[in-house]
This record gives sequence, structure tokens and C-alpha cells, in this order.
Amino acid sequence: MDFTLKDEDKLVQEVAQNFAQKVLKPAAKQIDEEEKIPEHILDQLRELGFFGVCMPEELGGAGLSFLSYVLIIKEISKACASTGVMLAVHNSLTCASINKFGTKKQKEYFLKKLISGEKIGCFMLTEPEAGSDAANISTKVEKINDKYIINGGKIFVTNGGYKGYGVLFATHDKSMRHKGISAFIVDLTENGVNIVRNEKKMGLHGSYTTVISFNNLELSKENLLGEEKNGWPIAMFLLDASRITIAAQALGIAEGAFEEALLYSNTRKQFGKKICEFEAIKFKLADMALRIEASKHLICHAAWLEDSGKTPIKEASMAKIFASETANFVTKEAIQIFGGYGYIKDYGIERYFRDAKVTEIYEGTSEIQRLVIAKELLKNLSTS
Repeated sequence: MDFTLKDEDKLVQEVAQNFAQKVLKPAAKQIDEEEKIPEHILDQLRELGFFGVCMPEELGGAGLSFLSYVLIIKEISKACASTGVMLAVHNSLTCASINKFGTKKQKEYFLKKLISGEKIGCFMLTEPEAGSDAANISTKVEKINDKYIINGGKIFVTNGGYKGYGVLFATHDKSMRHKGISAFIVDLTENGVNIVRNEKKMGLHGSYTTVISFNNLELSKENLLGEEKNGWPIAMFLLDASRITIAAQALGIAEGAFEEALLYSNTRKQFGKKICEFEAIKFKLADMALRIEASKHLICHAAWLEDSGKTPIKEASMAKIFASETANFVTKEAIQIFGGYGYIKDYGIERYFRDAKVTEIYEGTSEIQRLVIAKELLKNLSTS
């Protein structure tokens, strides 16, 4: 395995880094306080092609590698994690699902608008009784003649507030669990779709986390994604790769907090010397850097496997666990290095801390990731 970045990857990372540090980082406080990403920033993301990073060039996408995409999410999240997750869900779950499982007509109609950023995508799977147990969904689909009628609701829908396009999972028969689920592409402006509210959250304030209900939403066969009752494999396929991008988001959060803490420790003085000269602070900085570097290698390994056409189920879960736990460890230690100032909003470190926590929860909790890893280990053992 050679993780040396190709010239194209380096250029992509440099472009993302310049935008993140010069444009996004100065706006991060405003995004957090106003709880939305300004339209002028969305426009610049569209111009950069970040709404269709890995999508085919013939459809208007950038056609970049998965590693390049991971680098973009990391750099964007380093400046503003809310913007990072908006792009991650749009690319990894919505665009990728239609590109992989959609018909030519669906790609021409839905995917092109997602790639251009005209529409922002979401992924509608989670329900109050179907979180980690995602197969327990209750949103019902009834087929009447050649129409599909949807009733029910979804929670924790990242990007739902943009009212763009979403991939919706509904069950024909709840008793069938994962074998009864179909996937659909939905325009959230359609009659029958109700945007109930955008949740108030601990962190990621600039990211919409939406509650959506469906009341006799009528869809045609043109909205069916993949085969009927084959929605579960679609969801699992997408989440396996998407976990790598959440790991990248967590890594970006950790790097951002670490760099702020490192710089502060070299300027803050106590007892007549810089606090970075105290052994207690040196140990903190060393542990933070150690975990960040390890996270990079796990993420690059998983991304390399993805680019190689393999299915890095175990490696994606490993990267997500380690990077998300690193983000929480690093942001906590960063606040400690800042002391009382770390608790003050003006310094921004507390925002990194608030944003980090959810990376251990969404796209599969750390507990679920450990189950996935164990399952893969035991599966390999049984076939050896």
C-alpha cells in the first residue's frame, strides 16, 4: 500500500484547504450562531465542484478519487464541521446512491441537479424506533396499481431543511424487516411531504437536522431506486463507505482543535514561561498528535481500499471509531489547554468540542461499529 498523495490529490487538498481557511473558517462562528450556511458559501462550493466530487464527468461531476473526496471533507470540517457534514451526506449518501443504483433517466433528472448543487441531498432512514436497529422502520409504502403511497415519518435527516432531493426508505411489510424495505428518490417539495422542524442541537448548528413526515405521498415507478424490496442492501452499501467520510470529518475537527491549542500553548504564559514548556502540556500535545496521526493512517487505508474497488467494511468501521474518539479526546484536551478561555465562545474551541460528539453517534454509533468489526473478524475466522 502506497499512501503517497498523487499530484491530483495534492492539488485537490490545496484547493480545499485554501477555501476552508480563507473563506470558511472566518465564517464558522457566524454559521454556528445563525444556524445556517450562507448562500454565498454554498455558491462557492458549487463553483469548486464539491457537490459532485466522485461523480462521473459526463454527468457534470468532478470524477475524483475517493481519497481526494476524503481530503476535501477533512479540510472543510477542519474549518466548519457543519459544512463538512452537509457535503458528506449529500455526496456519500444521496449522490452515490443514485449513481450506483439509479436508472439512466434518474441520473439525468435527479443526479445532475444534485451534482451541480442546484438541489442538496439527504438520506431518510432513521426513525424514533429505528436508529441502530434500522431494519425496524415503520414508514409504510403501499402499492396501488402503478403508484406507491408513502405514510410515516423520519427523524435526524441531515440536509432535510434544504428541501432538495432525498433517498427515502419505507417498508411494504414491517414483519419482513430488512427483506421488506424499498428505496425511493423523493423531491421534498412534493405534496405529501411535510418539513416538521429543524432540531436544535448541541453542536453542528449550521447543519439542518430535520424531522419530516409523509402523508399520502404519491410516487411513481420512476421514483423507485433499484429493485422493489431491495432497499436494505442499498442502505448498507452506502453506509459502509460513508463511514469513512465521517471519520474524515472527525479528523478535521481534531486537527482544527489541535492546531489552535498548539498555537495557544506557545503564546500563553503562566509562572513566567510559555505553558507549552510545562511537561503536563507537552504530554497532552503529544497524545493529541499521536491519535491524529493514527487516525490519518486508518482513514487513508480505508479510502485506498475503496478506490481499489474493494468493500472496506471492517476498515471503515475501524477508521470511524478511532477518528471519532480521537476528535472527542483532542477537543476535550484542547479546552483544558485553553483553560477558562476554552469555555468562552469567542475563542471557538468550545465549538469544536460540541461538534465532535456526534461523530461517535451518527452513521452508526461506536458500539455498532465494534459489532461490525467483530462480525467481520469472526466471519473471516469461520472461512479460514
